[in-house]
Amino acid sequence: MGPGLALEQAPPFSAPLRFFLTAPVFLAAAGLLAAWSTGWSGTPLAPVSLALTHLVTLGFLGMVMLGALMQILPVVAGSPVPAVGPVAAVSHAGLAIGTPLLAWGLASGEAAILNAAGLALGLGLTVFLIPTAISLARARALDSVRAMALSVAALAVTVLLGLSLTAWLAGHWAPADPIDLLGRHALAGLAGWVGVLVVGTAWQVVPMLQLTPAYPPRLTRALLIGFALALPAALLPPAPWQIVGEAGLALGLVVFALATLDLQRRRKRKIGDTTLRFWRLGMICLALAAALSPLPLPEAARMTAGMLFVAGFGVSVVNGMLYKIVPFLAWFHLHAQKGLPAAGRPSMKDYLPESRAQGQFRAYLAALACLLATPFAPALAVPGGLLLAASSAWLGWNLVSAVRLFRAHGGRV
Repeated sequence: MGPGLALEQAPPFSAPLRFFLTAPVFLAAAGLLAAWSTGWSGTPLAPVSLALTHLVTLGFLGMVMLGALMQILPVVAGSPVPAVGPVAAVSHAGLAIGTPLLAWGLASGEAAILNAAGLALGLGLTVFLIPTAISLARARALDSVRAMALSVAALAVTVLLGLSLTAWLAGHWAPADPIDLLGRHALAGLAGWVGVLVVGTAWQVVPMLQLTPAYPPRLTRALLIGFALALPAALLPPAPWQIVGEAGLALGLVVFALATLDLQRRRKRKIGDTTLRFWRLGMICLALAAALSPLPLPEAARMTAGMLFVAGFGVSVVNGMLYKIVPFLAWFHLHAQKGLPAAGRPSMKDYLPESRAQGQFRAYLAALACLLATPFAPALAVPGGLLLAASSAWLGWNLVSAVRLFRAHGGRV
């Protein structure tokens, strides 16, 4: 896979796999809710809009990112997550139970449901954060690992602010400015957790899996320092520093997106695949979303900019990476369990044929086009949501099919 990887320290297949297989269910649920309740497109603060956002950010992006970190830290950083089996089980259960409860509570305003959601998510994410912080403290001193540490710190801030907002909605306290608190929660979660984690991970996986030149060390170091300075400035008062911090985050993300597109243009292998298409789509959407974020946009344009980041960037990149991670892990664990000889076993391409992945990409592209236009044409919420649900079900089936092939050849999860 690449130099410096400690594959012998990889966790059991079941640890990340449970997250990867669950994630498409929540993305499909978001699609169905978007189609069924079309009033979400008017404002990001509508109850259904908040429910949809968390089905995608927690249920899909969060699920995959937690599972991916449990895999990446031992292999790339040389630092396994302590007690990874129990940590994976508890954090997955907390996310799987808490996410639908939170979506229900946000949409309905039911205090009891919000309380249950906060308890499940608080427990699950705390159980993930503490061992992950220990793993990062022991990890190799790489820029990519430092970026992961920054993103995990942003996740901790996101969780703390999110639980505070949940307690407010449930009637337990009254913050002086809940909208300001919500803005910081969204910034920490989207730019800090999702954005910086993708950046740090990309420095390792884009050259390795997409056969591009390496990111220039000066660029990775400059981005790392920039994010480490801009993220706290954007989250803390006073207001002038917040503006500078937000602009710095936006600039860094645009630079990263353009640099990645340039590396992909110069890749050694000229034949593309679905992962590359998802990543190119994601980088284009990231550059647009980050460039739009500092501007004083009307409400509909702000909704579209938010969807460019969450769906156009976040979902696209994560979807594309699943098509590399799951086949590789199935191939690797089958060989580790069965040993030599390897004759007659599936290759990585056998686990997920390109034709199946390409069809799902086209379905997702159609869904994204409809959803991005929905704030300006609300009727498109129905086809956009249904296409998203269909694309997510297709993704889920592709991943399950890879696991079924793994088991058919005697693999144990």
